[in-house]
Amino acid sequence: MEKHKEVLGTFYNKCLTVNPDTNVVETLDNLLAANFVSYGSADSKSKEQLIGQISYFWRLIPDLRWEIQEIIHEDNKYVVRSVASGTPNGDFMGLPTNGSKSFRIMTIDIHTIFEGKLTNVHHVEDWPTAMKQLKS
Repeated sequence: MEKHKEVLGTFYNKCLTVNPDTNVVETLDNLLAANFVSYGSADSKSKEQLIGQISYFWRLIPDLRWEIQEIIHEDNKYVVRSVASGTPNGDFMGLPTNGSKSFRIMTIDIHTIFEGKLTNVHHVEDWPTAMKQLKS
């Protein structure tokens, strides 16, 4: 279980959270299984697509943080409740931003870890609240 928590810590603290000491592409490539799939509410992403999205978010939201609040564990599945925050500067989900407003939202992820690699994640982020915070 400790090894799996280390994998989750790396994912949240060095991949989702902008960290100038991390090569995010290399770290994600090593952390995600070859057949990794990320499942969202409306779509799914491959390993390569998720790496691209996170790399884009690092450029768009230079202060992006993902803070783990709680982890619930059963077998090789981990439910993580976290808080995501940041200050986008550019086109954020169709909304023009200029780095003057921030968001803070709750996220829930269910990760499956096998042999030290993330094999899939089912996730929900409260992006409507982020958009409301950025518009006001």
